[in-house]
Amino acid sequence: MFDTIIIGSGAGGLSTAICLARAGQKVLVLEQHYVPGGWCHSFYIKGHRFTPGVHYIGLLDKGESTHELYEGLGIANELVFFKMNTKAYEHCWIGNERINLPANFEELKLSLSERFPAEKKNIATYLKTVKDVSRELQLIPKMSGFWDNITIPFRTRHLGKYGLFSLKKVIGWHIKDPLLQKVLNVQCGDHGLAPQKASFPLHCAVMDHYFSGGFYPMGGGGAIVKAMTNCIKKYGGEIRTQQTVKQILIEGEKNKKAIGVELENGEKIYAKRIISNADPSKTYMDMVGAENLSTKLLHRLHETKYSCTSLMLFLIVDMDVRKAGLDSGNIWVMPDRDTDELYHEMMNPDVLTGEDFAGLFVSCTTLKDPSSFDGRYHTIEVITYINHEAFTNFKNEGEKRSKEYLKFKELLTEKMVKSIEKVIPGVRNKIVHKELGTPITNDFFINSTNGCVYGTEKSFRQTGPFSFKAKSEIENLYLCGASILSHGVAGASYSGVQTAAIILNCKQKDLLKFDDTQHVRVYDAENDVDYPDWMLNKIKTKRNRLIVKTNK
Repeated sequence: MFDTIIIGSGAGGLSTAICLARAGQKVLVLEQHYVPGGWCHSFYIKGHRFTPGVHYIGLLDKGESTHELYEGLGIANELVFFKMNTKAYEHCWIGNERINLPANFEELKLSLSERFPAEKKNIATYLKTVKDVSRELQLIPKMSGFWDNITIPFRTRHLGKYGLFSLKKVIGWHIKDPLLQKVLNVQCGDHGLAPQKASFPLHCAVMDHYFSGGFYPMGGGGAIVKAMTNCIKKYGGEIRTQQTVKQILIEGEKNKKAIGVELENGEKIYAKRIISNADPSKTYMDMVGAENLSTKLLHRLHETKYSCTSLMLFLIVDMDVRKAGLDSGNIWVMPDRDTDELYHEMMNPDVLTGEDFAGLFVSCTTLKDPSSFDGRYHTIEVITYINHEAFTNFKNEGEKRSKEYLKFKELLTEKMVKSIEKVIPGVRNKIVHKELGTPITNDFFINSTNGCVYGTEKSFRQTGPFSFKAKSEIENLYLCGASILSHGVAGASYSGVQTAAIILNCKQKDLLKFDDTQHVRVYDAENDVDYPDWMLNKIKTKRNRLIVKTNK
C-alpha cells in the first residue's frame, strides 16, 4: 500500500511527489500518456525536439522565485537554462509597428518611454503598480503569525486597491495611448484572456514573472521533467506511464473518503491519500463521480469555465532563420485593432473563416536552445488560440481519426502556414516537415478539458481566493496543478509544493530547503562566449553528426 498516489505527472504532480517522497512517503505517480510531464513533456519529429507547453520561464536569475524553487526541490544541478535575447525577449508585432520588450525592469521603462514619450510618467506609475500588486500577491502565502495578520491591510494595499478590477479598466486609468495599451497587454497570451475579462492581479503576476526576461531550458521541457522524475526515484518514489485512472475509489456513505484508484485495466491500487493533477472536472466528475459530490460542488463544477484551446504548428525548416529576422525572443503577432475585439474574433468556432489567423505566437526553439541546433535545420512552434467548439464534431472519435478530421486538419495547417509566411517570408518553400496539434491532440496526450491550455479560465471569479482548493471536500483527496494556485510551469510547480505542505502540515518554505550545493546554470542564448567546454563539444558533436549523415 502506498502513502500517496498522484494522478497525472504534470509539473504540479511531480513537484508534489518530490516533496512527499523526500519527506519519507511511499509515492506512486500514475500517467496516462506514454511519457511523464504533462504539458512539459517533449516529443520528437524526425529527430527534432518539440515541447508543446514550455516556451519560456521567468524569474530564473539568482535569488528569484523560480530559481529558488528548483534549488529548493533539489533539482537545480540537473538544469541548464538559456536566457533569451535580453534586448527583446518579446517582439510585439502590432499591425505595422515593431516594439521590443527588453529583459530588465528599468530597461523596459526606458525603452517604452523613448517610444512613447508623452506617456513617460504614466509608464513608470503603471509598471510600478504592476510590480507592487504582484509582489503583494507573493507575500500572502508567506505571512504567518499574529503580527503578519494584523499588518496584512498595510502590506497589501495595492492589491486591495486594484484587486477587484479587470486589466482593461486598470490599464485604461493609467495608459491612454491605444498602441501602448496593446503592447502592455500582449502577454494576455500567457493566460489566454482578453483585457476586459482578465483579472488585473493575475496579469500583474504574469508580467512580473517576466520582468527579468525569459529563459528556456536546455533540452526543452523534457529536461525539467527528467530532473524531477530522477529526484522522485532518488527518494524511492515510483512513476508508471500508460496507466489511465478509471475512477478514484471512495468509501463511506456520509463521510466520504478516498482510499485508492482503479485503472482502466481493472487493477485497483490503494493508498492513504490521493492527489489529482488533472483538471477539476476530470477529477470530480470523471474519476470521483457526481454521486459522491455535494450539491454545492456540483453546482460549482457546472459553472466552471475552462481556458481557451489552441492550434500548434510544429515546423522543421531548412533555412537561415536569423537572416529572416528571427532570434531567441518570442514574437507576438496581432493586428492594430482593439484587443478585446480580436480575442472575440479568435473565439469564433468557425476557424476556417478568413485567409489567415490574426493572432500568433512564434517561437524558434533552436535559437532559444543553441545546443539543439544541428547547423542546418531549425525548429519553429507557431500557436494561435481558438474555441474548442470548432472541434465538437470530432470529440468522440477514437484514436483512429476520421477522413473528415484529417481533411479539416489539413485545411487548418494550410491556414497556419499562410499566417506564418507573413512573419517569415518564403518559409513555405523551406519547410522540411510540418505537423499540427489540435484540441483533439491536447485532449488525447494531456487529457485536458476540451483541450484547454491553462486549466480553468483565469477570470476574476476563478482565481485567487475563488480558485479550486488543494484540499477537497472528500477526506484524503487533494488537488494540484494549473487550476489550483497558478498556471504555467512555475505556477503549477509551486501549486504542488503548496499541496504537499498542506498534507505535511507545514509551510511552503519548509519544503524548499536552501542548499548551497544546488545551482541553476544560466547562459546567454545569443552569445556563446561563456559556454563551458562540455556544451561547446555537445554543439560541435551534434553538427558533425549531420555532416556525416549528409555525406553518406
